[in-house]
Amino acid sequence: MTGDEQTAEVEPTLRSYGISVEEIDEGDPLDLTYMTAFPGREVHHGEIGRALNALIDRAEADEWEPVRVEATVVRSPDDVLGTWRAEAEWFEALAAYEISETEFSTRVLETLTYTDDSASSEGRA
Repeated sequence: MTGDEQTAEVEPTLRSYGISVEEIDEGDPLDLTYMTAFPGREVHHGEIGRALNALIDRAEADEWEPVRVEATVVRSPDDVLGTWRAEAEWFEALAAYEISETEFSTRVLETLTYTDDSASSEGRA
C-alpha cells in the first residue's frame, strides 16, 4: 500500500474512533483538524487518546507508516481550541516497547497548547 493510499484510509479510521475530522492533509507531517465533541475551555484528553489509538492501531496493522502528527482542535470551523502533536519516533518507540503507553501519552500531552482566547477565558472563571 502506498503512502497516499494509507493516508486516504486514515480519515475513515479516525471517524470510526469518534473523531470528527474537519480536514486532513496527507504527508509528513500529517496535519489533522478535528471538531471536538467537548467544546469547553480545555482539549479533552480522552479525545486525543482516541485519535492516537486509531493511528497506533493502523500502524500495528502495517496500514500506516508513522509520521509526525500535528493536530488542531476546533470548537467550530473558525474557533481553534488548541493544538497537540505526536512525533513519528514516539509511535516507533511505542511499537518497539521502548516506551510505555503512559510515557507516549505524557509526551503528547506535554505538547498541548491552547489558543490565546482559550488561555484568557480560563483566567476569567
